[in-house]
Amino acid sequence: MLSHASRTSVLVCNVRRMATLHASSATYKSPTAVIMLNMGGPATVPETHDFLKNLFMDGDLIPLPLQRYLAPLIAKRRTPQIEKQYAEIGGGSPILRYTEYQGAGMCALLDELHPETAPHKAYVAFRYTNPLTQETARRLKADGVKRAIAFSQYPQYSCSTTGSSLNEIFRRGRAGEMGDIEWTVIDRWGTHPGFIEAVAQNIELALQKFQPSDRSDVVLLFSAHSLPMSVVNRGDPYVLEVSASVNAVMDRLRHSNPYRLVWQSQVGPSAWMGMQTGEAVKGLARLGKKRAILVPIAFTTDHIETLYEIDLEYIKEGEELGMEIYRAGSLNESPVFIRALADIAAQHLRDYVSGRSRPASVQMSLRCPGCKNVTCAQQKHWFAGAGQL
Repeated sequence: MLSHASRTSVLVCNVRRMATLHASSATYKSPTAVIMLNMGGPATVPETHDFLKNLFMDGDLIPLPLQRYLAPLIAKRRTPQIEKQYAEIGGGSPILRYTEYQGAGMCALLDELHPETAPHKAYVAFRYTNPLTQETARRLKADGVKRAIAFSQYPQYSCSTTGSSLNEIFRRGRAGEMGDIEWTVIDRWGTHPGFIEAVAQNIELALQKFQPSDRSDVVLLFSAHSLPMSVVNRGDPYVLEVSASVNAVMDRLRHSNPYRLVWQSQVGPSAWMGMQTGEAVKGLARLGKKRAILVPIAFTTDHIETLYEIDLEYIKEGEELGMEIYRAGSLNESPVFIRALADIAAQHLRDYVSGRSRPASVQMSLRCPGCKNVTCAQQKHWFAGAGQL
């Protein structure tokens, strides 16, 4: 049996330990999470099949009849060809590396721009490859996150891209996989001045590759990922919002060059939004327009659509047709773009914390007139209540 002195000593030790634990918990502040949403891409060639299977299984992106059965078959058939393409661009997609770089830079600035919600921490949630949303959900819960921004890295909104990522967050959140988090959403920002400036600067750099006397004749081909017409025709806002981005860039450039908006990356035999980028390059050559710049307008980093499809297919085709043709650089490590991300997030936090805005934008609350997706309706209601419903 312990003596009175011994019991007193033990009690003092316990009190001190509890005081230390209380001090540690008092000084810990869970981060404001900024979730960078994107489709992702396989970081290595062996990851290609799983990426494609996840992609074709997503009915929000590519609606297929008998999707559960057809998606694995299509992925298996396409894997060898796509593996070769990733091998040709260096053995995998750089999208994770650039997204992490952009997120780290954005949060460093955000701590200064909006210290009230600091510290800010970037998390990546890819839709079809690692880190998948469910993995990020576990990290959020482990980190004790209480406030999070779902920040779409698609500048322009589509139900098939941003909508699909938000649907997945909703499913994970409703299942309790992330803990008790107050959610807000940045769902679109395709005309933000910082984004427009970053794109315009990259176009101006590409124009420097031409002789000064030729620059005003260079055709700017803004290229965005296409959408199935079944998605467009149900009222998806993507085409309108990409067009608004293009118009804002041309306003910034003072309409110095002729331009068109074209569409790339069609998959399968169904009708997709056109004109297709490759056909537009051939058409310009046929019309005698021998100088052009391809401008990625809906991508924020390099990945297979820029490094292979544009650089190794469309530009090669143009050169074979006698064209002088280049690509404007992607936003990757652009300090102008990273500052734009920080400005967008900071303004979002200011408006929400002050009560000037809702958890999600007014535009996000509107479903497409032809929408029949029950999950979409539930997701919008859930985010409108900050994920607390």
